[in-house]
Amino acid sequence: MNKPLIAAIGFRGFPGVQGGVEMHCGNLYPAMKGSVKIRAYRRKQYLTDASGKVYSDIEFIDLPSSQISGVEAVFHTFICCLHIIFNRPDIVHVHNIGPGMFIPLLKLMGLKTVMTYHSANYEHEKWGHIARKMLKFSEFLSLRFADCIIFVNKFQMQKYSVKIQAKSCYIPNGVNLIKRSENTDYIDKIGAESGNYLLAVGRLTAEKGFEYLVEAVNRIPEVKCLVIAGASDHKTDYYDKLKALDTNKKVIFTGFTTGEDLRQLYSHAQLFVLSSVTEGFPLVMLEAMGYGLPMIVTELPATHLVELPVEDYVAKGDVASIVAGIKAKTKNPCSKVEYDLSPYNWDKIAEQTVEVYRKCLKTDKH
Repeated sequence: MNKPLIAAIGFRGFPGVQGGVEMHCGNLYPAMKGSVKIRAYRRKQYLTDASGKVYSDIEFIDLPSSQISGVEAVFHTFICCLHIIFNRPDIVHVHNIGPGMFIPLLKLMGLKTVMTYHSANYEHEKWGHIARKMLKFSEFLSLRFADCIIFVNKFQMQKYSVKIQAKSCYIPNGVNLIKRSENTDYIDKIGAESGNYLLAVGRLTAEKGFEYLVEAVNRIPEVKCLVIAGASDHKTDYYDKLKALDTNKKVIFTGFTTGEDLRQLYSHAQLFVLSSVTEGFPLVMLEAMGYGLPMIVTELPATHLVELPVEDYVAKGDVASIVAGIKAKTKNPCSKVEYDLSPYNWDKIAEQTVEVYRKCLKTDKH
């Protein structure tokens, strides 16, 4: 029997490309281990040296895209859909609600669709009024027309009607088996001291709430260093804003960091901090847990998908609360925490996703 061909769209690319959805896809599809064939559509301008990795059951289709923020994803998804329509995969797997605006077109062309709902993008501060309206409309189209829907956040799924939930399921994000790094050459290179810095990881965008964290760190004399590992996708003034808030010059901005360098940052951090004001399911939190890092995270539905002690939570967008949380954790330091990560195994998640594909292939046309 031929393996089903899955066309995957809605992300910048993988491996070696920054972003939560990109990290999700870069772990999910290789974990399927040949049970299906994947045709992954990537945006050429984001590919790095690491993106040249070859997988036996993943074919990459690299297409151009506009580099204009807000237009890029729409343009790229549209040309992907044209390629898909003429090449007829068994299923199209669309990642997130923005690219989901094209699901009705794919359905009109007789194609089966699965949509993974990663986050409510219209909650992100970077979007203006019109863009938010478009994203809300895309959400409506995605939920209405997709054959099957995967939510990485069960609380998000519970917001919708019984009809939507009937064709939906909750499959969380995952984390790989972690091996800590004993090396410190990268830590030394950036000017941090092993065991004596706080770590935050993520894109430099307003929804990550880094401004509250930077301001909090500058209010705590005992904290000598905060490392923020991440970069902006497009030129914005957010980085300049963060630099201006760093009045005591405690923050090290590493830019997009991956591989051994990122392993070192996780392995030698004193505390991991997630300061986001909105999240779908924060993969970086799972990664930090994989390294056994003590942490504080903002109070969000997404951060409650993993059960943490009450003292690990702080109020979102509240500098005073973040200050208190950091002080409490650094006053009584803990070198390693044991977390139960058994529900977040990528092999298990891949099996659950393949089962959704099988279900999708059996569904009647809308």
